[in-house]
Amino acid sequence: MASDESSTDFGYERVRLDEKQGRVNEVFRSVAKRYDVMNDLMSAGLHRVWKSALISTLRPSRTRRFRHLDVAGGTGDIAFRSLQAGGPETEVTVLDINDAMLGVGRERAGRRYGERIAFVAGNAESLPLPSGVYDAYTIAFGIRNVPRIELALAEAHRVLAPGGRFLCLEFSHVDVPGLDRIYDAYSFNVIPRIGEMVAGDRDSYQYLVESIRRFPRPGAFARMIEEAGFSRVTHRPLSGGICAIHSGWKVA
Repeated sequence: MASDESSTDFGYERVRLDEKQGRVNEVFRSVAKRYDVMNDLMSAGLHRVWKSALISTLRPSRTRRFRHLDVAGGTGDIAFRSLQAGGPETEVTVLDINDAMLGVGRERAGRRYGERIAFVAGNAESLPLPSGVYDAYTIAFGIRNVPRIELALAEAHRVLAPGGRFLCLEFSHVDVPGLDRIYDAYSFNVIPRIGEMVAGDRDSYQYLVESIRRFPRPGAFARMIEEAGFSRVTHRPLSGGICAIHSGWKVA
């Protein structure tokens, strides 16, 4: 299929733009129940360190109302960390397009956080939320699955209040000689096998590995964030560049 505005990447496959979201939904519907277990197995627990680094960068307020939107955060990992780090007036809206992932998050949350947490079904490209409301927008390991990343970034800018912060934790490009070859060998040979054995789904994890390689390099993604209207855009590599925290501010 030709590479044009009507098509996009689905891993290493080229698909119609209107087809990708449905296929991504099926991937996460398939793995939802085992998603958090798989994260531990695939990263040897490192995803917990990366997510904690994201929350340390976010620094939810402990003294005032802090409204946090976590997109593609269905199982609640980022939301729970934010609520624990913030004060009693920290509120988190978890938005995900996938009902199965949201179901896991609601089950994990139970009644622990009461009305401080809400789970909302919605598309990152067209958020069903008002403009200028949130103090922070986070998306962890989700933006590479969005068919139109530029629309998701524009929506992030729209819903943030002036002074609000955009933070994206995403897999990146390893920049340590030697580690890059080890990481590639592990990603392509081990992760799909773990997916097959634990989640019963090799193909979904093959896609996830491929989607990482298709994601823009940090400099290119930083330019996309700037084009969406954000200022003071930075990126910080973690674990030799296996992933990175991308940051931007809405100044007005």
